[in-house]
Amino acid sequence: MPTKDQVIEMLETINDPELWVDIWTMGLIYDINIRSDKEIFIRMTFTSPFCPAGEQIKDEVKEGMKLLKFERINIEVTFDPPWQPTQALKAALGMAS
Repeated sequence: MPTKDQVIEMLETINDPELWVDIWTMGLIYDINIRSDKEIFIRMTFTSPFCPAGEQIKDEVKEGMKLLKFERINIEVTFDPPWQPTQALKAALGMAS
């Protein structure tokens, strides 16, 4: 059965296409629940409810989980709480604090 660390490693290969930072580092993943060797639940968010790349990111997460041999991939997108970049991420992206 894939481990949570393996899931995280896979998520670290998926970049937000606008910021070119992986979705794990960005803090877009709120919860990972490996329910069995074939089923996973992921709760995630996007940078905004109007994120133009949202569906693309979800599709990439699904494809990544398929590579880990999950057959039932449940992804819930939530905006509660709304995504906020960490201070470290802001600094890395050169964003004003």
